[in-house]
Amino acid sequence: MTDTVFPPRPAPIIPVKGQSGFPVARIFCVGRNYAAHAAEMGHEVDREAPFYFTKSAHAILQSGQDMPYPPRTSDLHHEMELVVAIGTKARDVALDQAIDAVFGYACGLDMTRRDLQAQAKEKRRPWDTGKDFENAAIIAPITPAAELGAWGGLPIRLTVNGLVTQEARLSDMVWSVREIIADLSTLYTLMPGDLIMMGTPAGVGPVVAGDVLHGTIGDLDPVTTRIV
Repeated sequence: MTDTVFPPRPAPIIPVKGQSGFPVARIFCVGRNYAAHAAEMGHEVDREAPFYFTKSAHAILQSGQDMPYPPRTSDLHHEMELVVAIGTKARDVALDQAIDAVFGYACGLDMTRRDLQAQAKEKRRPWDTGKDFENAAIIAPITPAAELGAWGGLPIRLTVNGLVTQEARLSDMVWSVREIIADLSTLYTLMPGDLIMMGTPAGVGPVVAGDVLHGTIGDLDPVTTRIV
């Protein structure tokens, strides 16, 4: 083994129901995958092709842990999402085979420094500082796909301090899981350990210290955090 100048950071691990953990390699995020959310942000959905941004695996915070309010923002927003965990290599995968790459599913929160994202958009710059920062990807335990029945129309819901802020159904997504995997696999070689955050429905909004977030999708383990 080659010596390193410092010990490499271990891969973040997400718990898996009934199994050992899922080591995370990369996080791909789907932009504007619910038409109502795109509209509330002043955009239209591009139905020609989906688009993506990324978060570092080291942005992960496990569900149930407190999220420290991040620096350099005064407008932290919640975005409730379905998370897809990839379990097999997928490159240029056909649409009818894309779902075979899925290991499991989880609830997740794509936390966003909305003011920094807006500044980047205004200057036509990348969104990295608004999207990819410590604790910005809050992920609940993964449920293996084999343990789920029909799930495509499941409700997706988020409450903040017990009040519903986001509510829709997974069937409202513009691009389905199989369509996203098929398309993304033409851009990247998807590998075991990759996560895909499938976009958020309408109702995103700011949170402050003391707020408690609780997100659910059907019978998946809920995602929860408290902003501190």
